Amino acid sequence: MFVTAVALMIVAVLLAGPVPIWLATADWPARSPAVALVLWQAIALAGGLSMIGSLLSFGLIPFGENLFEGIRSLAGHLVTGTLPAGTSFGSVLLLCAALILGSHLLLNLAATFSRAGRQHRRHRHLIGLLSDPLPSHSGTRVIEHDAPVAYCLPGATRSATVLSRGLLQLLNADQLRAVIAHERAHLLQQHHLVLLAFKSWHSALPWFPIANRAENAVALLVEMLADDQARRVVDDRTLATAIALVGSAHEVDPLGTDVELADGPDHPFDLVTPRVRRLITPPAPLTPSAVLFVAAGAAALLLLPTLLLSLA
Repeated sequence: MFVTAVALMIVAVLLAGPVPIWLATADWPARSPAVALVLWQAIALAGGLSMIGSLLSFGLIPFGENLFEGIRSLAGHLVTGTLPAGTSFGSVLLLCAALILGSHLLLNLAATFSRAGRQHRRHRHLIGLLSDPLPSHSGTRVIEHDAPVAYCLPGATRSATVLSRGLLQLLNADQLRAVIAHERAHLLQQHHLVLLAFKSWHSALPWFPIANRAENAVALLVEMLADDQARRVVDDRTLATAIALVGSAHEVDPLGTDVELADGPDHPFDLVTPRVRRLITPPAPLTPSAVLFVAAGAAALLLLPTLLLSLA
Protein backbone atom coordinates (compact mmCIF):
# COMPACT_ATOMS: atom_id res chain seq x y z
CA MET A 1 0.00 0.00 0.00
CA PHE A 2 2.81 2.41 0.86
CA VAL A 3 4.59 1.76 -2.44
CA THR A 4 1.35 2.35 -4.35
CA ALA A 5 0.70 5.58 -2.46
CA VAL A 6 4.20 6.87 -3.24
CA ALA A 7 3.87 5.89 -6.91
CA LEU A 8 0.52 7.68 -7.19
CA MET A 9 1.99 10.73 -5.49
CA ILE A 10 4.83 10.83 -8.03
CA VAL A 11 2.36 10.54 -10.92
CA ALA A 12 0.20 13.29 -9.41
CA VAL A 13 3.18 15.63 -9.02
CA LEU A 14 4.31 15.01 -12.60
CA LEU A 15 0.82 15.63 -13.97
CA ALA A 16 0.40 18.73 -11.81
CA GLY A 17 3.54 20.46 -13.03
CA PRO A 18 6.16 19.28 -15.54
CA VAL A 19 3.89 17.41 -17.98
CA PRO A 20 1.20 20.11 -18.49
CA ILE A 21 3.85 22.85 -18.56
CA TRP A 22 5.67 20.98 -21.31
CA LEU A 23 2.45 20.43 -23.24
CA ALA A 24 1.30 24.05 -22.88
CA THR A 25 4.62 25.36 -24.25
CA ALA A 26 5.07 22.74 -27.00
CA ASP A 27 4.60 23.64 -30.68
CA TRP A 28 3.18 20.33 -31.89
CA PRO A 29 -0.42 20.69 -30.52
CA ALA A 30 -1.14 23.24 -33.26
CA ARG A 31 -0.24 20.56 -35.82
CA SER A 32 -2.89 18.12 -34.53
CA PRO A 33 -5.20 19.88 -32.05
CA ALA A 34 -7.57 16.90 -31.74
CA VAL A 35 -4.76 14.63 -30.51
CA ALA A 36 -3.50 17.32 -28.13
CA LEU A 37 -7.02 17.79 -26.74
CA VAL A 38 -7.28 14.07 -25.98
CA LEU A 39 -3.95 14.25 -24.17
CA TRP A 40 -5.05 17.25 -22.10
CA GLN A 41 -8.19 15.38 -21.01
CA ALA A 42 -6.11 12.32 -20.08
CA ILE A 43 -3.75 14.50 -18.03
CA ALA A 44 -6.65 16.11 -16.15
CA LEU A 45 -8.43 12.82 -15.39
CA ALA A 46 -5.28 10.89 -14.50
CA GLY A 47 -3.95 13.76 -12.39
CA GLY A 48 -7.12 14.04 -10.35
CA LEU A 49 -7.39 10.28 -9.87
CA SER A 50 -3.72 10.03 -8.86
CA MET A 51 -4.02 12.89 -6.38
CA ILE A 52 -7.12 11.48 -4.70
CA GLY A 53 -5.80 7.90 -4.89
CA SER A 54 -2.50 8.85 -3.27
CA LEU A 55 -4.22 10.56 -0.34
CA LEU A 56 -6.59 7.61 0.03
CA SER A 57 -3.80 5.01 -0.13
CA PHE A 58 -1.67 6.78 2.48
CA GLY A 59 -4.66 7.16 4.77
CA LEU A 60 -5.69 3.49 4.45
CA ILE A 61 -2.27 2.03 5.37
CA PRO A 62 -3.32 1.28 9.01
CA PHE A 63 -6.55 -0.36 7.81
CA GLY A 64 -5.21 -3.13 5.56
CA GLU A 65 -2.53 -4.41 3.23
CA ASN A 66 -4.31 -3.41 0.02
CA LEU A 67 -6.86 -0.86 -1.13
CA PHE A 68 -9.94 -3.08 -1.10
CA GLU A 69 -9.11 -4.62 2.27
CA GLY A 70 -8.46 -1.14 3.64
CA ILE A 71 -11.81 0.18 2.41
CA ARG A 72 -13.68 -2.80 3.90
CA SER A 73 -11.85 -2.38 7.18
CA LEU A 74 -12.54 1.37 7.22
CA ALA A 75 -16.26 0.76 6.61
CA GLY A 76 -16.36 -1.73 9.48
CA HIS A 77 -14.59 0.62 11.87
CA LEU A 78 -16.91 3.47 10.90
CA VAL A 79 -19.90 1.28 11.84
CA THR A 80 -18.40 0.33 15.21
CA GLY A 81 -16.95 3.78 15.87
CA THR A 82 -13.44 2.46 16.50
CA LEU A 83 -10.02 2.82 14.92
CA PRO A 84 -7.40 0.08 14.39
CA ALA A 85 -4.20 0.12 16.43
CA GLY A 86 -1.52 2.33 14.93
CA THR A 87 -3.93 4.78 13.33
CA SER A 88 -2.46 8.25 13.55
CA PHE A 89 -3.99 11.68 13.25
CA GLY A 90 -2.17 12.01 9.94
CA SER A 91 -3.94 8.95 8.51
CA VAL A 92 -7.34 10.33 9.47
CA LEU A 93 -6.39 13.72 8.04
CA LEU A 94 -5.34 12.16 4.73
CA LEU A 95 -8.58 10.19 4.47
CA CYS A 96 -10.57 13.35 5.12
CA ALA A 97 -8.50 15.22 2.54
CA ALA A 98 -9.19 12.54 -0.09
CA LEU A 99 -12.93 12.66 0.66
CA ILE A 100 -13.06 16.46 0.66
CA LEU A 101 -11.01 16.84 -2.53
CA GLY A 102 -13.02 14.23 -4.45
CA SER A 103 -16.33 15.67 -3.28
CA HIS A 104 -15.19 19.22 -4.03
CA LEU A 105 -14.18 18.38 -7.60
CA LEU A 106 -17.38 16.43 -8.36
CA LEU A 107 -19.72 18.97 -6.77
CA ASN A 108 -17.95 21.84 -8.52
CA LEU A 109 -18.27 20.00 -11.84
CA ALA A 110 -22.00 19.48 -11.29
CA ALA A 111 -22.47 23.11 -10.22
CA THR A 112 -20.54 24.41 -13.24
CA PHE A 113 -22.66 22.41 -15.70
CA SER A 114 -25.88 23.36 -13.92
CA ARG A 115 -24.98 27.05 -13.86
CA ALA A 116 -23.96 27.00 -17.53
CA GLY A 117 -27.23 25.29 -18.45
CA ARG A 118 -29.25 28.02 -16.73
CA GLN A 119 -27.18 30.73 -18.40
CA HIS A 120 -27.63 29.17 -21.82
CA ARG A 121 -31.40 28.83 -21.38
CA ARG A 122 -31.73 32.45 -20.24
CA HIS A 123 -29.45 33.62 -23.03
CA ARG A 124 -31.42 31.69 -25.68
CA HIS A 125 -34.65 33.23 -24.38
CA LEU A 126 -33.20 36.74 -24.65
CA ILE A 127 -31.79 36.04 -28.11
CA GLY A 128 -35.20 34.81 -29.21
CA LEU A 129 -36.71 38.11 -28.12
CA LEU A 130 -33.98 40.49 -29.30
CA SER A 131 -32.79 38.96 -32.56
CA ASP A 132 -34.02 38.15 -36.04
CA PRO A 133 -33.32 35.01 -38.10
CA LEU A 134 -30.79 35.21 -40.93
CA PRO A 135 -32.80 33.91 -43.91
CA SER A 136 -29.81 32.58 -45.84
CA HIS A 137 -28.52 30.49 -42.92
CA SER A 138 -30.86 28.34 -40.85
CA GLY A 139 -30.26 28.28 -37.11
CA THR A 140 -28.55 31.68 -37.23
CA ARG A 141 -29.79 34.76 -35.38
CA VAL A 142 -28.81 38.41 -35.84
CA ILE A 143 -28.67 40.92 -33.00
CA GLU A 144 -28.61 44.69 -33.47
CA HIS A 145 -25.13 45.48 -32.24
CA ASP A 146 -22.49 47.65 -33.91
CA ALA A 147 -19.46 45.62 -32.78
CA PRO A 148 -18.61 42.48 -34.79
CA VAL A 149 -19.81 39.61 -32.60
CA ALA A 150 -20.12 35.91 -33.38
CA TYR A 151 -20.72 33.06 -30.95
CA CYS A 152 -22.73 29.88 -30.53
CA LEU A 153 -25.35 28.92 -27.97
CA PRO A 154 -25.41 25.15 -27.37
CA GLY A 155 -28.55 23.38 -26.27
CA ALA A 156 -29.83 19.86 -25.77
CA THR A 157 -32.61 20.24 -28.35
CA ARG A 158 -32.08 23.72 -29.81
CA SER A 159 -28.79 25.44 -30.61
CA ALA A 160 -28.11 28.74 -32.33
CA THR A 161 -25.35 30.70 -33.97
CA VAL A 162 -25.53 34.39 -33.03
CA LEU A 163 -24.12 37.15 -35.23
CA SER A 164 -24.24 40.91 -34.84
CA ARG A 165 -25.30 43.46 -37.42
CA GLY A 166 -21.85 44.96 -37.18
CA LEU A 167 -20.28 41.65 -38.18
CA LEU A 168 -22.54 41.34 -41.23
CA GLN A 169 -21.48 44.82 -42.33
CA LEU A 170 -17.79 44.13 -41.73
CA LEU A 171 -17.31 40.79 -43.49
CA ASN A 172 -17.80 39.80 -47.10
CA ALA A 173 -19.81 36.73 -48.11
CA ASP A 174 -16.90 34.26 -47.97
CA GLN A 175 -15.66 35.55 -44.63
CA LEU A 176 -19.19 35.30 -43.23
CA ARG A 177 -19.46 31.68 -44.40
CA ALA A 178 -16.17 30.97 -42.64
CA VAL A 179 -17.37 32.45 -39.35
CA ILE A 180 -20.67 30.56 -39.48
CA ALA A 181 -18.89 27.28 -40.29
CA HIS A 182 -16.52 27.89 -37.38
CA GLU A 183 -19.34 28.47 -34.89
CA ARG A 184 -21.34 25.50 -36.14
CA ALA A 185 -18.26 23.30 -35.69
CA HIS A 186 -18.30 24.25 -32.00
CA LEU A 187 -21.90 23.08 -31.79
CA LEU A 188 -21.46 19.87 -33.78
CA GLN A 189 -18.34 18.80 -31.91
CA GLN A 190 -19.82 19.71 -28.48
CA HIS A 191 -16.81 21.79 -27.53
CA HIS A 192 -18.73 23.46 -24.72
CA LEU A 193 -18.68 20.21 -22.73
CA VAL A 194 -14.88 20.01 -22.80
CA LEU A 195 -14.54 23.70 -22.00
CA LEU A 196 -16.94 23.43 -19.08
CA ALA A 197 -14.99 20.52 -17.61
CA PHE A 198 -11.74 22.49 -17.63
CA LYS A 199 -13.54 25.62 -16.46
CA SER A 200 -14.81 23.58 -13.52
CA TRP A 201 -11.28 22.33 -12.75
CA HIS A 202 -9.97 25.90 -12.75
CA SER A 203 -12.80 27.24 -10.59
CA ALA A 204 -12.43 24.34 -8.14
CA LEU A 205 -8.68 24.95 -7.79
CA PRO A 206 -8.20 28.67 -8.55
CA TRP A 207 -4.89 28.70 -6.66
CA PHE A 208 -3.56 25.89 -8.86
CA PRO A 209 -1.58 27.56 -11.69
CA ILE A 210 -1.73 24.51 -13.98
CA ALA A 211 -5.55 24.64 -13.99
CA ASN A 212 -5.48 28.11 -15.55
CA ARG A 213 -2.82 27.06 -18.04
CA ALA A 214 -4.86 23.99 -19.00
CA GLU A 215 -8.08 25.97 -19.46
CA ASN A 216 -6.33 28.45 -21.76
CA ALA A 217 -4.61 25.72 -23.78
CA VAL A 218 -7.83 23.76 -24.24
CA ALA A 219 -9.75 26.91 -25.26
CA LEU A 220 -7.18 27.55 -27.99
CA LEU A 221 -7.28 23.94 -29.17
CA VAL A 222 -11.07 23.90 -29.60
CA GLU A 223 -10.82 27.14 -31.58
CA MET A 224 -8.25 25.50 -33.85
CA LEU A 225 -10.51 22.47 -34.27
CA ALA A 226 -13.38 24.75 -35.31
CA ASP A 227 -11.00 26.57 -37.67
CA ASP A 228 -10.08 23.26 -39.30
CA GLN A 229 -13.77 22.62 -39.96
CA ALA A 230 -14.20 26.10 -41.45
CA ARG A 231 -11.17 25.49 -43.71
CA ARG A 232 -13.32 22.96 -45.58
CA VAL A 233 -15.65 25.78 -46.59
CA VAL A 234 -13.23 28.61 -47.46
CA ASP A 235 -9.52 28.99 -48.09
CA ASP A 236 -7.09 29.59 -45.23
CA ARG A 237 -6.41 33.26 -46.03
CA THR A 238 -10.11 34.14 -46.08
CA LEU A 239 -10.61 32.45 -42.72
CA ALA A 240 -7.51 34.12 -41.25
CA THR A 241 -8.76 37.52 -42.42
CA ALA A 242 -12.18 36.93 -40.86
CA ILE A 243 -10.60 35.85 -37.55
CA ALA A 244 -8.31 38.88 -37.53
CA LEU A 245 -11.13 41.32 -38.33
CA VAL A 246 -13.47 39.96 -35.67
CA GLY A 247 -10.79 39.24 -33.10
CA SER A 248 -9.24 42.68 -33.31
CA ALA A 249 -12.51 44.19 -32.13
CA HIS A 250 -13.57 41.77 -29.43
CA GLU A 251 -13.10 38.38 -27.84
CA VAL A 252 -16.06 36.09 -27.22
CA ASP A 253 -16.33 33.49 -24.50
CA PRO A 254 -16.18 30.15 -26.39
CA LEU A 255 -19.02 28.86 -24.21
CA GLY A 256 -21.35 31.56 -25.46
CA THR A 257 -22.22 32.57 -21.89
CA ASP A 258 -20.64 36.02 -21.96
CA VAL A 259 -19.81 38.46 -24.71
CA GLU A 260 -17.02 40.75 -23.57
CA LEU A 261 -15.07 43.44 -25.36
CA ALA A 262 -11.32 43.03 -25.24
CA ASP A 263 -9.60 45.26 -22.70
CA GLY A 264 -6.19 45.65 -24.31
CA PRO A 265 -3.16 44.51 -22.30
CA ASP A 266 -5.36 43.25 -19.49
CA HIS A 267 -7.07 40.70 -21.70
CA PRO A 268 -6.39 37.29 -20.14
CA PHE A 269 -5.51 35.16 -23.14
CA ASP A 270 -4.94 35.62 -26.86
CA LEU A 271 -7.12 33.26 -28.91
CA VAL A 272 -6.55 35.13 -32.18
CA THR A 273 -2.85 35.54 -33.00
CA PRO A 274 -1.83 31.84 -32.80
CA ARG A 275 -4.76 30.85 -35.00
CA VAL A 276 -4.05 33.48 -37.65
CA ARG A 277 -0.37 32.53 -37.68
CA ARG A 278 -1.34 28.86 -38.04
CA LEU A 279 -3.53 29.63 -41.06
CA ILE A 280 -1.03 31.95 -42.77
CA THR A 281 1.84 29.47 -42.39
CA PRO A 282 0.16 26.08 -41.89
CA PRO A 283 2.33 23.58 -40.01
CA ALA A 284 2.60 20.02 -41.24
CA PRO A 285 0.24 17.66 -39.38
CA LEU A 286 1.70 15.03 -37.10
CA THR A 287 2.76 11.82 -38.77
CA PRO A 288 0.56 8.74 -38.17
CA SER A 289 3.28 7.24 -35.97
CA ALA A 290 3.43 10.42 -33.85
CA VAL A 291 -0.37 10.44 -33.51
CA LEU A 292 -0.29 6.80 -32.43
CA PHE A 293 2.46 7.56 -29.91
CA VAL A 294 0.52 10.44 -28.33
CA ALA A 295 -2.72 8.41 -28.26
CA ALA A 296 -0.89 5.53 -26.58
CA GLY A 297 0.55 7.97 -24.05
CA ALA A 298 -2.93 9.32 -23.26
CA ALA A 299 -4.26 5.79 -22.82
CA ALA A 300 -1.30 4.91 -20.57
CA LEU A 301 -1.94 7.97 -18.42
CA LEU A 302 -5.55 6.89 -17.87
CA LEU A 303 -4.63 3.27 -17.15
CA LEU A 304 -1.66 3.90 -14.86
CA PRO A 305 -3.47 5.24 -11.75
CA THR A 306 -6.25 2.70 -12.24
CA LEU A 307 -3.78 -0.17 -12.36
CA LEU A 308 -1.83 1.14 -9.39
CA LEU A 309 -5.01 1.38 -7.32
CA SER A 310 -6.21 -2.07 -8.36
CA LEU A 311 -2.84 -3.61 -7.51
CA ALA A 312 -2.52 -1.81 -4.18
